[in-house]
Amino acid sequence: MIIEPCPLPGACTVDLERLEDERGFFARSWSAEEFAAHGLEAGMTATSVSFNARRGTLRGLHFQAAPHAETKLVRCTMGRIFDVIVDLRESSPTYCRWFGTELSASNRRAMYVPRGFAHGFQTLEDGSEVLYYMHGDHVPAAARGWRWDDPAFAIDWPSADDRTMSERDATYPDFVRAETAYG
Repeated sequence: MIIEPCPLPGACTVDLERLEDERGFFARSWSAEEFAAHGLEAGMTATSVSFNARRGTLRGLHFQAAPHAETKLVRCTMGRIFDVIVDLRESSPTYCRWFGTELSASNRRAMYVPRGFAHGFQTLEDGSEVLYYMHGDHVPAAARGWRWDDPAFAIDWPSADDRTMSERDATYPDFVRAETAYG
């Protein structure tokens, strides 16, 4: 694996180091030992899949409130997505900054999302599927989110002729207004 730090401390991208021959290639996509050697959470406890039928589907910005914050390793296994993380750690020098990268079935890149970050993505192709490896249990009462287009983050999302969003994602509050709402 090729683990590269992102501009937001603690987050990184994970690319495959391929061993190729006439059959194709083989590559390790996750290793507890290698993750731990890079100071990353190594004990993933759950996996989830998100299938998105339409291009322009936007999910996020999601996170879980402490003490139930989750670490995620996100990979697009079919199609293409623009994956985004936002640093919500108040003590961080990159507080409220975002980073985005394309994850696709063809580039096989993954995004490591540490605790204390919000996460979201927009599909770039019909039929995009996203696989999540998570450290930490999902606690519905701790689920939170911020508005996807909040000016506090100024995320440069890809343009979309028609965005598909859940009612929940479309009505998340602004970050500044909501800081006290989730106390």
